[in-house]
Amino acid sequence: MDGAVEVRVGQGLVRGRQEHGVAVFRGIPYARPPFGRLRFAAPEPAEPWEGVRPALSYGPPPPQYDRMSPPPAGARDEAEPDCLTLNVWSPDVAAGGLPVMVWFHGGAYVFGQAGDPVYEGAAPARAGVVVVTFNYRVGVEGFAQLAGAPANRGLLDQVAALQWVRRNAAAFGGDPDRVTVFGESAGAGSIAALLAVPAAAGLLRRVVAQSVPGSYFTPELAGDVARAIGARLGSGASAAQLRRVDPRVLVRAADEVFDRRAARARWGVVGAAETVFSPVVDGEVMTCTPWEAVAAGRARELDLLLGHNRDEYRLFMAKRGEFGTVDQERAAWALEAFGPGGARGARAYREAHPGAGAEEVYEQVMSDWLCRVPTVQLLEAQCAAGGAAYAYELRWPAPVFGGRLGACHGLDVPLVFGTLGAPLARAMLGERPPPEAVALSARMRAAWVGFAASGRPGWAQYRVPGRSTKVFDAVDSVAADPLGASRRVWEGWPFGVLDLL
Repeated sequence: MDGAVEVRVGQGLVRGRQEHGVAVFRGIPYARPPFGRLRFAAPEPAEPWEGVRPALSYGPPPPQYDRMSPPPAGARDEAEPDCLTLNVWSPDVAAGGLPVMVWFHGGAYVFGQAGDPVYEGAAPARAGVVVVTFNYRVGVEGFAQLAGAPANRGLLDQVAALQWVRRNAAAFGGDPDRVTVFGESAGAGSIAALLAVPAAAGLLRRVVAQSVPGSYFTPELAGDVARAIGARLGSGASAAQLRRVDPRVLVRAADEVFDRRAARARWGVVGAAETVFSPVVDGEVMTCTPWEAVAAGRARELDLLLGHNRDEYRLFMAKRGEFGTVDQERAAWALEAFGPGGARGARAYREAHPGAGAEEVYEQVMSDWLCRVPTVQLLEAQCAAGGAAYAYELRWPAPVFGGRLGACHGLDVPLVFGTLGAPLARAMLGERPPPEAVALSARMRAAWVGFAASGRPGWAQYRVPGRSTKVFDAVDSVAADPLGASRRVWEGWPFGVLDLL
């Protein structure tokens, strides 16, 4: 650590510190705490402060619970945390004109925080960009459809963070007109959603969306989910009624609703996937689906870099202990619940993967529905609308579990950030990342930073019919239409908005 560094933002002076040649500022509020009178409300700008505000520690996460990865013992569990904060890494606060990269974390719209060590922004910042990470409301607080509250509060938080970046990027050496948003999983889904959010127009220049999920809700479906949560608490589902409930209690009630078999009967694919929450196509905050927005040309002036991991669903199979357990009945259920077109889709999958066993068919359809096909359909829409798009596939397999994880969901995150020693990374890469991972991380990070700087990641645009796609592996290559079999199965079945049964 090389000492303190101060910059002036709109609210006042903040003091960060130099860490290994990069100026780092943590826990800067971009909006007021979303509780009290502001609970379930649109975000309001953070209040100014007197003197110099220390920006040395990450802000607390919003209320949340991740059933697959419960918080460690001793983790902070505040009922009403001052959670709408952001963090900045700058290679030179006096530089001026640097590209800015704003990270949207994932977490199924119910968990995640910018303070996770895997999102440490030092490595990309050292490559010449200003990196910003931030918290946004998740779960009921951010995405439940509540009477008396605006929809998509989590998206509104994201817009507020981008507005803060536009106003303050120059203070950290960044160019507010060269903002690239990048995110993975629910973070990528949020970025895609913002393409259909009028309030986000003009706040970003380039988009990197890693493993875009295809789940967006109608107000009717989202409202019914909220009513089920309220009923679990013996309450209604209005903002006024739920405002009286401790956020931690509300988080647990939402999780319990989706831990019941009745969820499948009531909400179909949503209950089966335990999707819990998703952005709502409410007609005001979010006016249409991302695919409709892109097809209509709303992203034509933006540069898009979109991609997926080859073996997306294997992460969840590992966590659920499904390797070696999937039989024909389970595969048939997945085809019916998540494949396109019922029996026709099931036949198409079998024909696309001749000789595949039950587990492979199950994995293919689940990976396609989860992220792969929604991402490819966004590429197709941008290409058809005449906009610039670049495609990639991560194919390098994680070394743990004897390689059975493959290129699973989330593997791209530590590779892009270079945080190969973070707990999430160690779970996929092992205690000592292999040299291949280190080299691959450097190549992916260089491509992302190069794209943020110039709009070109280093390979040819995605165009029909060639569909040129960069393949990241031990030895990189360029492939034509690597997801072609699944893309063709889903032709005529575009991803849209999920509704009540």
